[in-house]
Amino acid sequence: MSTLVMKFGGASLANPALFAHTAALICQRKEQYQRVAVVVSAMGKTTDELIALAHLIHPNPPTRELDMLISTGERVSMALLAMALLYLGQEAISFTGSQSGIITTADHSEARIVSFKPARILQELDKGKIVIVAGFQGVSHLGQITTLGRGGSDTSAVALGVALQASKVEFFKDVPGIFSADPKSDPEALFYPHLNHEEALVIARGGAKVLHLRALILAEKNDLPLHVRPFESPDALGTQIDSQKERGSKEPCYEASYSF
Repeated sequence: MSTLVMKFGGASLANPALFAHTAALICQRKEQYQRVAVVVSAMGKTTDELIALAHLIHPNPPTRELDMLISTGERVSMALLAMALLYLGQEAISFTGSQSGIITTADHSEARIVSFKPARILQELDKGKIVIVAGFQGVSHLGQITTLGRGGSDTSAVALGVALQASKVEFFKDVPGIFSADPKSDPEALFYPHLNHEEALVIARGGAKVLHLRALILAEKNDLPLHVRPFESPDALGTQIDSQKERGSKEPCYEASYSF
């Protein structure tokens, strides 16, 4: 059964009009794939605003309470996007990281994914629904809400793709794809229409910030194809990232099982 995971960052969900555009794009992909799951970041600069608010209350916010606070940003996005899809007549349901089955270490603000138990997600996908998952967050084995650190939503999307054995994960960004340097500051930057995981990792370690390094490592460990596409032109070529190896039926590998 063909499965697609889509990831939308805060810039793609900054206002109500963008939610409508995102929902329409997801509906289009649902016509192409039997199962579609979506991972979202917080709207716009919500996470930064929540962190700033916390520091107005406490000069050094306790990390447990900070995680409780900043994880609400993705919950807002997931619920609003589910509403936008339902308005278009598409069945959809949203889940937090903990409801999704994302189990992490107990390291607040920098948790690593230990395992992913997507039973509830699979139940809803099998009913034909689009499932919206809050990125950047999970739950520890102690039952504590945790967050994955900066770029964590990209890692959530890859982890979901691994758990669902997805055909690929599509990332919708505010750039056409991956370049050798930031195209906004370097007009001579080279565009890469295709990379393997190893090449993408070299570029990320060199400072490129299109995809988070942790997400790329997780994809490489599991031979999971990725596709970076521009949000404003979602059918543009973008950058495809895939493995040089055949995808097998090996057990999923999550972050707690390796060093990075």
